Amino acid sequence: MLTVIRGAGDIATGAALRLWRSGIQVVMTDLPAPTAIRRTVCFSQAIVLGRTTVEDVTAARAETAEQALALLRQGVIPVLPDPEGTCVPALGPDALVDAILAKRNLGTRITDAPAVVGVGPGFTAGEDCHAVVETMRGHTLGRVYYTGSALPNTGVPGLIGGFSGERVLRAPADGVFRQLLDIGAQVREGDIAGEVEGVPMRCTLTGVLRGILADGTPVFKGMKAGDVDPRGEEANCRTASDKALAVGGGVLEAVLHLTGALARS
Repeated sequence: MLTVIRGAGDIATGAALRLWRSGIQVVMTDLPAPTAIRRTVCFSQAIVLGRTTVEDVTAARAETAEQALALLRQGVIPVLPDPEGTCVPALGPDALVDAILAKRNLGTRITDAPAVVGVGPGFTAGEDCHAVVETMRGHTLGRVYYTGSALPNTGVPGLIGGFSGERVLRAPADGVFRQLLDIGAQVREGDIAGEVEGVPMRCTLTGVLRGILADGTPVFKGMKAGDVDPRGEEANCRTASDKALAVGGGVLEAVLHLTGALARS
């Protein structure tokens, strides 16, 4: 079975890990210049570095559907710089998962594959996809909806270690981001993690820098540019998060349910 995942950020990577470890082949797509924050746990880094490993799974950059299939035969997840998903018709997947997390549908259609799954708000099961997976932290995180939509985006990050919006570091100005601290650094409130055009981006609480934009990334003022984990566990920077795996579990359920239902019909 082959699944294409649109998006290769941390949530999409959690879904890829769940699918891959369950014996499902995975091909991923993302932007040519990915803007993931938690880069140490994102398969999108394969586009930047050529090859990357998250936990025990390796991904590599591919340029074409043919190269992607060749990488799959080597036991590697292919990641294509293909935000429009132009590779999908050539790959002919059994399932397609839209995990871009744009809070709106950027072009996925229910006809793109026999089983189409939307992740997070912006999708409606039965209209533009066959199932939707909840991404909002709380009681319904990872739940699969076969009718209706996920909860709307509130714009407020979920609680981690008792903190919510304080965890997120945002670009202080328009311009080009300059990274000053590495992912995994222990930080204190007020530390400067990066800057934009000389304006500092200060840490808003004490903990570990779990994610930060890559040096040279174009940003706009207020854009999410970093993430501090108040629990302070550096090891958490190298493994998929509880949220990513919970959502990934929902994606796995949806893909197996939908393709199994197709096989029985």
